[in-house]
Amino acid sequence: MNLLGMIGGTSWHSTIEYYRLLNELVGEKIGKQQNPPLLLYSLNVKLMRENDPRKIKKSYLEIAQKLENAGVGAIIICANTPHLVYDFVQPKIDIPILHIADAIAKEAKQKGFKKLALLGTKPTMTGDFIQGRLKDQHQIETIIPAQEYIDETHRFISEELTQGNFTDTAKNFYLEQMQLLKDRGADAIILGCTELPMLIKEKDTEIPLLDTTKLHAQLATEFILKD
Repeated sequence: MNLLGMIGGTSWHSTIEYYRLLNELVGEKIGKQQNPPLLLYSLNVKLMRENDPRKIKKSYLEIAQKLENAGVGAIIICANTPHLVYDFVQPKIDIPILHIADAIAKEAKQKGFKKLALLGTKPTMTGDFIQGRLKDQHQIETIIPAQEYIDETHRFISEELTQGNFTDTAKNFYLEQMQLLKDRGADAIILGCTELPMLIKEKDTEIPLLDTTKLHAQLATEFILKD
């Protein structure tokens, strides 16, 4: 098996989900008597809360280089929002970063989804690092909540979900947003924050969901087991 590097900590709750999924998915493929070789660097989520793009990019580059020097063959960033560093970090290392948008696109194409709705933090929804890659690399259209809902969509994640606080109030808010996005033509909803699948389950809605944590872990599993 190939050694995978993981950059986690944003938040530690979702990093646990990544670790669990990677072990389960590999076990399903080759038997539960084995588990994958993983090297995890868990950073302090305070880095993201300080909202200093230069500091964030510099930190992720340093971590990626440490993982590369330690011998990993590829890296996954265990969250959606930190993918904002991808275009800065990837050209400066010689191993691939497995992009979460590529995992989303693979599933969307298999399901025949042409128009996706993206829920996540404000940087994830309004930035280009998920939407742009889906459009430019995979020709998939993405929409986000109306402007008046952006801040509240972000607030629940930042102030509650990333701290392990999962409430019915938050769930109902996101379910309402999902219906509004479906009414605007979305074929499926990208749960574009790795805490969202911990709040919203498939049984909660008839709208198709794209669980980025699971899809990203599946992409990473393919790397781990690749000859």
